[in-house]
Amino acid sequence: MKSLPQELYRAEQVRELDRIAIEDRGIDGYELMTRAGQAAFRVMLERWPRARRIGIVCGTGNNGGDGYVVAAQARRAGLTERLWAVAPPKSPAAVTACQAYEQAGGEIQDLNDTADFSADVLVDALLGTGLERDVTGDYARVIDAINAHPGAVLAIDIPSGLNADTGRVLGTAVRADATVTFIGMKLGLFTGRGPALAGTVSFADLDVPPDTYSELVPAARRIRPDQELLEGLARERDAHKGDCGRVVVIGGDTGMLGALQMCGVAAYRSGAGLVRVITRPEHAVAVTSGGPELLVTGSDDPAAVQRHLTDADAVAIGPGLGQGDWGKAMLSLALEWPGPLVIDADALNLLAADPVAREQWILTPHPGEAGRLLASDGAQVQSDRVSAVQDIVRRFGGVVVLKGAGTLVSNADHELWVCDIGNPGMAAGGMGDVLTGVIASLLAQGMPLSSAACLGVWLHAAAADHAAEDIGEIGLMATDLYPWLSAVLSELLA
Repeated sequence: MKSLPQELYRAEQVRELDRIAIEDRGIDGYELMTRAGQAAFRVMLERWPRARRIGIVCGTGNNGGDGYVVAAQARRAGLTERLWAVAPPKSPAAVTACQAYEQAGGEIQDLNDTADFSADVLVDALLGTGLERDVTGDYARVIDAINAHPGAVLAIDIPSGLNADTGRVLGTAVRADATVTFIGMKLGLFTGRGPALAGTVSFADLDVPPDTYSELVPAARRIRPDQELLEGLARERDAHKGDCGRVVVIGGDTGMLGALQMCGVAAYRSGAGLVRVITRPEHAVAVTSGGPELLVTGSDDPAAVQRHLTDADAVAIGPGLGQGDWGKAMLSLALEWPGPLVIDADALNLLAADPVAREQWILTPHPGEAGRLLASDGAQVQSDRVSAVQDIVRRFGGVVVLKGAGTLVSNADHELWVCDIGNPGMAAGGMGDVLTGVIASLLAQGMPLSSAACLGVWLHAAAADHAAEDIGEIGLMATDLYPWLSAVLSELLA
């Protein structure tokens, strides 16, 4: 299998890539299906080399056709294969694949309530990327049976029932241990429920000519910290703290000082030269004790706050800000500052109540906050994360980071990036505060908004993955990321 490309596509775009390969590049449709089935079979053998009993569950379309090819491959390899079909194949290539399997001696099993799916590996070849409505009837029943199967599950192209564009579950969906996807990587595999249901993703381009891809602009790209993204972060040997960016963080209302501290320390750990935190006057001493490197200002004097903003290269506001009078006053001051802002947490909630648009900022909502920004709710956001992040950009401007599994970054140029690293241990309080500090630090060091958002998201997730390897996912805390932020960034810049 080839390494995963950065480019991600919508289902309609992949269908167009198929068309170009068949009609413009002269590759027979059945030949493409054969290559897909062979690729899936290779992934299966690599992932489960001791598997001897293979079950294949086929639908009526090309996805099912791929399954017939897998079954024929298994039969030729001397494995014990059993194949079930929901209904006879309909597409011409799938009909040909079915006939080839039967001519090789294969038999199609009855798919009924008593069908025995026991196998070392069960191959999901039910539904492909064209699914747009909820799964019902026999298909839903079969998907539930696949999910009850105690052995391994390999999904062909995409887990059946998963929307290829949004990562939303359409009624019910297969939970796979691995997915092998073809020709173009599907966006829905990497956001929403996609990462949880797809398992380990492999990619096969089926040897279509490289120029096949030149006619389409990808729907999104996976974030990778290449040299272009890292440009400008390397330090000269004679650098001093004033050269490395000044960050101001505003927040820390009553009972929420930890959020402010974590954001400030994370900014340092991500390379900022100076970090000042502005909090309520009565909290200044407590913040200092929790982060001795932080420059702390306790103030509710607008003139004093404005003086500190004048010295900043980037400002982050929201961690522990609260939604009271003090938080509202601080947000008003921050919005008057012309430089790059990072807006998070309660600053987002205040913004939802009194919307304004701006170009020089990065908004970092989780799904619930995104729902409030869109006068909706978190469930609606999660049903189509791609549309949600792009809608927020249209309404508020700048760059938006929609947090969650498969964090999305989008901007006013309609560019979209997906972070496909990170782990479930990040589902813990304070992780968003750390991310805000990381992004603000990168902005202060001179990175453009989209680059700071993308690198910040990737760096945050990479640090969490290292921390999880060190201490485990369960019980991972946001502060566990601190040393890894420094280590990962230093390694990138070495």
